[in-house]
This record gives sequence, C-alpha cells and structure tokens, in this order.
Amino acid sequence: MAEAGGSVDADRVKIDVASGRLALQRRTIVLLCVAQVLAGLSMGGALALGAILGQELSGTDSLAGLPTTVVTLGAAAAGLPLASLAAGRGRRPALTTGLLIAGFGTLIVAIAVDRGWFALMLVGMAAVGSGSAVSLQARFAATDLSSAATRGRDLSLVVWTTMVGAVIGPAVVPLGATVAGWFAMADLSGPFLVGAAGCFGAAAVLFVGLRPDPLVVALGEAGGSRTKVSLAEGFSAIVHSPPARAAMAAVVSAHAVMVGVMALTPVHMHHGGASVTLVGLSISAHIAGMYALAPVMGLLADRAGRIPVILGGQAVLVVSCVIGFVFAESQTGLVVALVLLGVGWSASTVAASTLLTDSVDTARRAPAQGVSDTSMSLAGAAAGAVAGIVVGTFGYAALVLGAAVIAVVTAAYVVLDGVRDRRRTSMA
Repeated sequence: MAEAGGSVDADRVKIDVASGRLALQRRTIVLLCVAQVLAGLSMGGALALGAILGQELSGTDSLAGLPTTVVTLGAAAAGLPLASLAAGRGRRPALTTGLLIAGFGTLIVAIAVDRGWFALMLVGMAAVGSGSAVSLQARFAATDLSSAATRGRDLSLVVWTTMVGAVIGPAVVPLGATVAGWFAMADLSGPFLVGAAGCFGAAAVLFVGLRPDPLVVALGEAGGSRTKVSLAEGFSAIVHSPPARAAMAAVVSAHAVMVGVMALTPVHMHHGGASVTLVGLSISAHIAGMYALAPVMGLLADRAGRIPVILGGQAVLVVSCVIGFVFAESQTGLVVALVLLGVGWSASTVAASTLLTDSVDTARRAPAQGVSDTSMSLAGAAAGAVAGIVVGTFGYAALVLGAAVIAVVTAAYVVLDGVRDRRRTSMA
C-alpha cells in the first residue's frame, strides 16, 4: 500500500509540474503578444514614414528608401548580439535590451526630424531596427517551453500579433501630431514619440513579467545552464542538421522573394496608372496576407507537418509570381499576387521557423535562431536593393520570374536534402 501511495504522490508531482509549465507557457505567450503590439507602434510608424522622411530630410527622391533599408540593416546587426545575450543570460535580458535600444533610437529619430538632420535620423533608424530583431526573436521565445505538438501554433500566435502593430503604427500618425504639439516639435516627430513610449512600455512588460525566464527554464529542464554557447556553435548546429538546413533555406529564400517583389510591385502599379489609394490598399492586403493567417499556418505545421507546409508556402510564392507575370498590367491581378505573396511568406516562415527549433538542441537554439534571423534580415535588404536594379534594367517581368525560380529551387533543395538524409539514415 505504501508503494501504491508513493506512486500516486509521484503522479501528482508530475501533474503539478506539467500544469505549472503549461501556465508559464501561456503567460509567456500573452506577455510576448502584448509586447509585440506595443513595439509595433514604433516599427509601424518607422516603416510608414520612412520614405517620406528620407525624401524630405535629404531633399532628393533617390534617398527616399534609405531609412527603411537602414532599419533592415539595423535589425540584421542586432540579431546576432541579441541572440548571444539570450544564449548566455536568457530571453528577458535580450528582448528588453533590444526594445530599449529601439526606444532610444525612436527618440533620436524624433529629435532628428524636428531639427531636420538627415544623418542623425539614419542613426536613429538603425537603432529602431533593433526592435525588428526583437520581433523576430520573440516568435522563437514563444517556443522555448512548447511541446512539439503545439510549437507551430505558439510561434504563429506571436507572429500574428505583429499584424496588430503594423496596422496601429500608421494609424498613430494623426495622434502623433498632437503629441508633438505638446513638446513644440514638428508634426512628423510625434509618431516617433508615441513609438518610443511603445518600445519602453514593451520593455517594461517583459522585464517585469517574463519571470521566470522561459529559455532559462527550458535549459534547466534539458540539463543545461546559462553557460554561453557561441554563435559559431549555433551556425554549426544548422550546418550539421539536414532539417535545420532546409528550414534556414526556406526562411531566407521566402523572405528574399517577398521583400524583392513587394518592394517593386507598388512602384510598378503606380507607373501603370494605379492611384495612391489603390497602392496603399494593395500594401494593406499584402500585410494581411502575411500575418492574418499565421495561426492557421501554425496549426497546419503542427498537424500536417513542417515540410509539407514549407513546400506549400513555396508553391504559393510561385503562383503569386506567375500571376504577377501574366497579369502584370492588371491592377486587380497585381493585388491578388501581393496577397498570395504574403500568404506564401507566412506559410514558409512559420513552418520553417518551427522546423528550425525542432532540429536544434535546446542549448544551441538561441544562437542558431539568431543566425537565422540575421540571415533573413540580410536577405531582405539585399533583395530590396537587387530588385530595383533588376526592374530598372530588365523590367518587372524579369523580377517576378527570377523570384519564382528562387522559390522553385528552394522547394527542390528541401525535398532533395530530405531524401539524402533519409538515405544516409537508412544506410547507417
């Protein structure tokens, strides 16, 4: 009887531990989602006003896109240091540090806009990019305590809340003018003052609420510690894992295809006679495609498998590019292409990010995720730059065909690398 009683007590302990872990995971996701929305005030405003500020402060249209590019490069530069900090100290210090940097960067932009200083505005925008890096890392933080069965869903919920920030960010522009008036600053400084408050608020939410730290708890459960794992070890973990390699390829290529085509399609539409209103609506529809269905993609990745959803996402990207090629002179066709471009990106990114987390051991996950995020940001920056050259030299049709080829090659690589891995496993 004593033995039976001891077994019951042990079962109760297991249940208590499991329920406590589940409660911590749910709380972590809620906190991350709240922080994403608050930080989105900064990122949404920066992206919405970047081109306008670039043109006004530089005095030339040729530099209008530079602020947005600098934000992307800032995200790439911050990705690895923040991942390294997470690996050594946990998610809470990494995420709050990134948000504080973004908050101060947003204040710098506000001051630069008020004074008309173009160079200082670029410095601030680079720091704002740290907020974008935090947004990317936050989706992985949502998986630190997830089971394999719910990892895609948990990750996708944090991705989904990015849409809220993307919608709210541009909407604070009118409010920002009022806030700027309180400090006797230029109207366009206001949205960045609001954005700074959002970043600092998000940092406070995570600093106070993210206790215990989900990554530290996960490392403890895995028998690890907060001993710093190098970024090189994270890269090595990806290189030596076929599923991780496939995930990395899918994330990077999907982002490159999305950014390259998205950046130039509105310009192509405008040159074709589309109104500014229609162009704006097309971007909104594209953003909805990127984020609105993210939870669906997460559930599919959990139930149908990561690889099928990745391949489905790449297929949707190809269809989007083909529609853009065939209906290049149809405004309706291009809007449809942009929506599908977002949907394909969502499927590939959610499923591939989940697969990457599955494929790397807990101790090396944060560095590997940082390598992935930085590669993703660099690919986006490069694609945006190359897309302009391609369209200027060969035309819009060449851009979408080239993007389709990238998606096809990526899908083929994912399939073939998986086949080779299964053969190696069967021969071992």
